[in-house]
Amino acid sequence: MKAILTALVNQEKLTREETKALLLNIVQQSYSDAQLAALMMAWQMRSITIDELLGLRDGILETGTFIDTKPYDVLDIVGTGGDGKNTFNISTCACFVVAGAGYKVVKHGNYAASSVSGASNVIEAQGVRFATDRDQALRSLEHCNLSYLHAPLFAKAMKFVAPTRKALQIPTVFNLLGPLVNPARPKYQVLGVANLEQMRLYQHIYQKLGVHYAIVNSLDGYDEISLTGEFKMCSNTLEKIFSPAEMGFRTVAPEALSGGTTKERAAAIFEQVLKNESTPEQKHVVLANASIAIHVLKPELTIADCLAQATESLESGRAYETLKKFKEINA
Repeated sequence: MKAILTALVNQEKLTREETKALLLNIVQQSYSDAQLAALMMAWQMRSITIDELLGLRDGILETGTFIDTKPYDVLDIVGTGGDGKNTFNISTCACFVVAGAGYKVVKHGNYAASSVSGASNVIEAQGVRFATDRDQALRSLEHCNLSYLHAPLFAKAMKFVAPTRKALQIPTVFNLLGPLVNPARPKYQVLGVANLEQMRLYQHIYQKLGVHYAIVNSLDGYDEISLTGEFKMCSNTLEKIFSPAEMGFRTVAPEALSGGTTKERAAAIFEQVLKNESTPEQKHVVLANASIAIHVLKPELTIADCLAQATESLESGRAYETLKKFKEINA
């Protein structure tokens, strides 16, 4: 570890293979908490490279549990987290809207790290029990188009860095890994990032991995489409800055997206959105994110057509029916 830390402090780059070996050593508990903290802070100060991030990803996937979702091609909608905005669970709501529109979604998520409620918090609040059963995951995909994979059950390496991450109380490089280690290795992904530097990083990574992607960033710092102002999207086929008006929406006040101060409140908002009983602002931001996800799956459609599909899913009740079936299968 001394050699690695010295290299990082001296602005040297590790290879993909070296970084994978580092991750495998973390799993073997070869390093102290102090060394892990120094490692994370060194990367925070210098910024991780593409090959370093891919090396960590390789190690996490190799030491984790793989879920084969064939014959389905699946989508995930995820954010890097750590934007400090404490929004309600927008991407998780969007997953159910997309599933309600008839597309296969495998959502990968975790408990909250820097907000009141993460994806796993709101899913667990529905009475869902997390599992690593491939048959159950496929049954859920078949009957309600959506499966949920609770990250700690699959990315086993993460438990060895969890205490250090919690002690640091700031986002680390391991926040960047979450979107890259979905156990189903989805072919399609919508990723929200908190800044344009991260957008470029993931754009290069997805191109290397051959993923069909859209990466979005609200220019005022949200790691999703917030409709609080302009947002940028880059994908395999498009790079553009959008205004809310271009998607047919009014600009949203930041306070309208609050997830509240308790997990119970966050869970209530989640259900209200999917029941089509939420505020217009909550509804619109979910539809905006869901429409971009559908566009990734169906790039031949216009974004307006994709928005129409997302709106129909929510307003017809199919998104909420998806949630009800999902709860039945995964209880």
